[in-house]
Amino acid sequence: MTTELRRLRNYINGEFRDAADGRTIDVINPATGEVYATSPLSGQADVDAAMEAAAAAFPAWRDTTPAERQKVLLKIADAFEERAEDLIAAEVENTGKPVALTASEEIPPMVDQIRFFAGAARLLEGRSAGEYMEGMTSIIRREPVGVCAQVAPWNYPMMMAVWKFAPALAAGNTVVLKPSDTTPASTVLMAEIIGQIVPKGVFNVVCGDRETGKAMVEHPTPAMASITGSVRAGMQVAESASKDVKRVHLELGGKAPVVVFEDTDIDKAVEDISVAGFFNAGQDCTAATRVLVHESIHDEFVAALAKAAAETKTGQPDDEDVLYGPLNNANQLGQVAGFIDRLPAHAKVEAGGHRVGDKGYFYAPTVVSGLKQDDEIIQNEVFGPVITVQSFTDEAQALEFANGVEYALASSVWTKDHQRAMRMSKSLDFGCVWINTHIPLVAEMPHGGFKKSGYGKDLSAYGFEDYTRIKHVMTSLG
Repeated sequence: MTTELRRLRNYINGEFRDAADGRTIDVINPATGEVYATSPLSGQADVDAAMEAAAAAFPAWRDTTPAERQKVLLKIADAFEERAEDLIAAEVENTGKPVALTASEEIPPMVDQIRFFAGAARLLEGRSAGEYMEGMTSIIRREPVGVCAQVAPWNYPMMMAVWKFAPALAAGNTVVLKPSDTTPASTVLMAEIIGQIVPKGVFNVVCGDRETGKAMVEHPTPAMASITGSVRAGMQVAESASKDVKRVHLELGGKAPVVVFEDTDIDKAVEDISVAGFFNAGQDCTAATRVLVHESIHDEFVAALAKAAAETKTGQPDDEDVLYGPLNNANQLGQVAGFIDRLPAHAKVEAGGHRVGDKGYFYAPTVVSGLKQDDEIIQNEVFGPVITVQSFTDEAQALEFANGVEYALASSVWTKDHQRAMRMSKSLDFGCVWINTHIPLVAEMPHGGFKKSGYGKDLSAYGFEDYTRIKHVMTSLG
C-alpha cells in the first residue's frame, strides 16, 4: 500500500499555489528519514508573483494605524494558541522534536512574542519635536521600510518565522517569507492561519531552496532582506543586497563560550549547561557548546558533565523522557559526525561521539575534552549535541579563549563573585552575556550578535525599530 504524500504549496496574494513550473522538493521527517510531503521548488516566476503581491498590498497596510496593526497581530496570536496542536504536529514532522517540549518551550514564547510586537506597534519612540533652529520646527517620522524579503532557518522553523514576520508586520511592512527547504510544513500552516486575518498580499510564503532565496534577495522590489542562517549564507545575502543597497538584517552563527570559574556550584552549573548545550540537539546558535573551566575544577567538572551527557536521552518525538530529537537532515548528521571523526590526537571523547540507531538522524550527547584554542571544533560551529571543554588558568586567559573566535552572538559566565561577573560581562565581545544561566530569552530584550554572527537585532524594541526608517520633517514657522 502506498501512502500519498502531503502536498505543500506556496501562499501568494491570499491563495495557495504550486510552483509556476510545477517543480517540487521531497520533504523528509528527520525522526524517520522518510519522505512525508512535497514542497514547491519555487523559481523566478513565483518570486515575482509574491513580490508583486506584497508591493501592491504595501500602501494600504502602511497606512493602517498602529492600533489596527496591533489588533491584527493579537488576532494572529490568539489563532496560534487555538491551532497550537496543529502547529506542534507540523513542527514535529518538520524537525522530529519532542512533542512535549515543542508544546511547552515553543508555542508559549511564540505567542508572547507576537503579542509583544503588537504592543510595540503603538510605542514608537523618537526625538521630541522642537525648534532646533530658530524659526524652524523639526519632527521625526518613523515609517515602514516597504516589502521585506525574509529567509528563516530549519532549527526553529516556527519561532524564527515569528521573529521575522511579527516585527515587520507590526511596523507596517509587507512580507515575503521563505522557510528552509527541509522544514516548510509549519510555515505553510502559519500562512493558512495568518491569511484568514490579514489582507491579501500582506503576508506571503514562497517555498524553495537556496536559489529561491537568492532570487528573493536579488529581486528589485524588497527594501530589506532578513536572514537567519549560516555565516556563508549571510555573506552571500549581504553581497547580493549591496548591488541595489538593500537594508540587510543578519542573524548568523554562534560559538558561545561558557566560562566557569572555580567558585561555581559545579552540580548546578553542569545541570544547567548540559541542558543548554544539548537542547534541540545543539542546533541553536546560542547553545552552550564551548565550555571554558578553571583548571582547579576542570577534572571534576568534566566527569560530572560526561555523567550528565550519559544520562541525557535522545529519541522519537512521542517519548516524553527525551531532551532532544534528531539532527535536522542527513547533511547535518554528516557534518556533526565529521567534526568528531577529525578530532586531533590530543582530544578525548568523554561521552557519546556516535550516531544513535540507524533510523532517522539521531546523534548521542557528546562531551569532548583536552582541546586547544586553534582546534577546528573550537573555532567552527558544530551545530549538534556536542559540548567541548577547555581549561583556563586565570580571568585574562578565560577572556582570551572566550573572545578568540570569529563568532560573537552569546556567552555566559558562572561565578559567585559579582565584581568578576561584571568585569567579564563588560569584556566579553558577544551580543548577550548571561550570568549563572544560559539561553533564556524574553521578548523585551534584544537578540543579536557582532563580528561574523551578523548585525541587527531580533526581539525587543530594537528589533522592531530595525524594520522602520527615519525621516526628518522641518517646517518654517515664518
